[in-house]
Amino acid sequence: MEDGIEETLTYYDFPYEHWTRIRTNNMIERLNREIRHRTRVIGAFPDGNSALMLVCARLRYMAGTQWGNKKYMNMKHLEAVCQDASIAG
Repeated sequence: MEDGIEETLTYYDFPYEHWTRIRTNNMIERLNREIRHRTRVIGAFPDGNSALMLVCARLRYMAGTQWGNKKYMNMKHLEAVCQDASIAG
């Protein structure tokens, strides 16, 4: 555990505003929850292709909505840090 502590805490090198979004991946977790919910409603699938079609349909729907176009991180914070570093360096 002590050997990997630096890699685990790498997100502290990024701007404070990005910490939560780097540490957790809420968008993928939400998508997984929705797929899990829909597969439980159906119960059993006749074959693997049926399950895959359900997942693909949900992904296509999410990508086509505003949720799919939402920016996950505001990169202006990171750009400001990079500019400060290049000026100082």
